[in-house]
Amino acid sequence: MLITLNLRFIQRRRQLLWGVSLLLIATTFHQLKPLLTTPSYDYPFSSPNETDITGQLEQELAFHKNRIRQTPEDALSQAALANTYLKLARATGDANWYLLAEQAAQQSLQKLPFNNEGAQIVQAKVAEARHDFDRAILLANQVLANQPYSEPAQTILITAHLGIGNLTEAKTIADTLVQQIPTLGSLTLRGLVHVAQGQDTLAIKDFEAALKAEEPQEAGSSAWTRTLMGRFYASRGNYQTARQLYQEALEILPRYPLALVHMASLETRQGHYRAAKRLYSQVFTSQEYSNVWDHVALQGMAQVANLQGNRPEAQKLWQQAEDQFRQHQDLDTFGHRRALAQLLLDRDDTADLPEALVLMEADLEVRQDAETLDTYARVLTQLGRWEDAQQALKTALEQGTRNAVIFYRGGLVEQQLGNAAAASEYFEAAQMVDPTFSERDQQIWGLAD
Repeated sequence: MLITLNLRFIQRRRQLLWGVSLLLIATTFHQLKPLLTTPSYDYPFSSPNETDITGQLEQELAFHKNRIRQTPEDALSQAALANTYLKLARATGDANWYLLAEQAAQQSLQKLPFNNEGAQIVQAKVAEARHDFDRAILLANQVLANQPYSEPAQTILITAHLGIGNLTEAKTIADTLVQQIPTLGSLTLRGLVHVAQGQDTLAIKDFEAALKAEEPQEAGSSAWTRTLMGRFYASRGNYQTARQLYQEALEILPRYPLALVHMASLETRQGHYRAAKRLYSQVFTSQEYSNVWDHVALQGMAQVANLQGNRPEAQKLWQQAEDQFRQHQDLDTFGHRRALAQLLLDRDDTADLPEALVLMEADLEVRQDAETLDTYARVLTQLGRWEDAQQALKTALEQGTRNAVIFYRGGLVEQQLGNAAAASEYFEAAQMVDPTFSERDQQIWGLAD
């Protein structure tokens, strides 16, 4: 039975007015053509030297621990320690650091219950990492009650509302933050909101403004923004601009894993399998990020092997990736459910479908962004639950997303339900959004027969 989707934050539209929708998609696409081929995104500063991120954080950790030993009641040092634990969690993917961050933040708040924004922000970020978005929103709002212009608190609210599919609130907060501080980070976040809403022209405008606002000390954020921009352009079939952005990100931060995996995905889409495997292999040698990125690289390499027709090698790589997932005791706590479900679906073994369904039903209890809804719909189609899949995809599209994969999956669902006209409109929409969308893409995203 289709689980009840928590749609209290989503502006409901009871029907998809496809004639209007397709006109808007076509009009937006034609408006984008000049933008999709323009820009040069050269980094205006000297690229930083490669550094040992975890090594630096461990030194920072030792410094804060030493301060606390000398002054045990220093709540602010305890909050700084919590923040360092949080940075280690993000750098390594090890959930134990999140737990230590939460403990240190609690200890800091026991010593200084009021005006302790640093510890409160850490607690909110840990909640967000757990995909406990309601708690993250509550904690961020508590910070804003005392610090109305807190950039970290507003950032948490934007990403949390994006996670639960409340794009209207995410946009309102992003607008406010950009008005207060139009920085690389705030403009990038608002660009992501526009992407989620299907507002491509506004997204590009914000992304480009973000890069104009970048500062030399923001190398990590500069690489992050370019990678997200590259992902956007790739999703619109503009491989040239996407590649330029990924390469620029990797010049800023050599072996930046987010850029490596997206560049590898682009190479895979273009059938450049050797280049894709080379890029994925670089992820494994990036020691700072080994825990958090290895399973992504393994899944990507499995996908490449499968596309090459080497099913035994693909199965071996999928199993290695799954083993890494199973080693994490935090599967239900720190948001790995959707990623594991996607792995199980890529492997295409009907024996995996019951677990994939359980994983996605649990994930939908905490987040309802378009990717989560699409992954859920993918499980439902594999189970032959076409009407339920139709409803899940409709909910995703009601958020405004313009995604070729979701449109194409919608077409397949309508075909199965005997709605030929609706199916044709979905397929046309997929091609409008991404004119390069191919049979290989269908295979990559579980859309092939």
